[in-house]
Amino acid sequence: MKERIVNYLAYIDKILATDAPGTDYDKLIKEHLIQIGFFMHERLVHLIVTVIFALLTFGALSAFLYFGGIGLFALTLLLIVLLFPYICHYYRLENGVQKMYRQYDEMLKRRNG
Repeated sequence: MKERIVNYLAYIDKILATDAPGTDYDKLIKEHLIQIGFFMHERLVHLIVTVIFALLTFGALSAFLYFGGIGLFALTLLLIVLLFPYICHYYRLENGVQKMYRQYDEMLKRRNG
């Protein structure tokens, strides 16, 4: 997913940078809105997964601090290790979608201006 969003953002940035006279912004905007929808859905799914992992991590940490034990420590450590990549991935998705919004605004300006 990371590669897909990075490639798509670069593709749109290239189109906006060249600003060719024959660019069909209506078609580009329509395509862009579809892509925004895909990435927004992906972002929502990863937000839900990230929040669940964060809650599980907090619960495991609380249980470890209350009960102790090597098993709860291992579970807490595993969840923390898994939580970090989820947070990083969600961060990339969130920033990517925010950039797509800015690109969309720029496309609207160019179409109308």
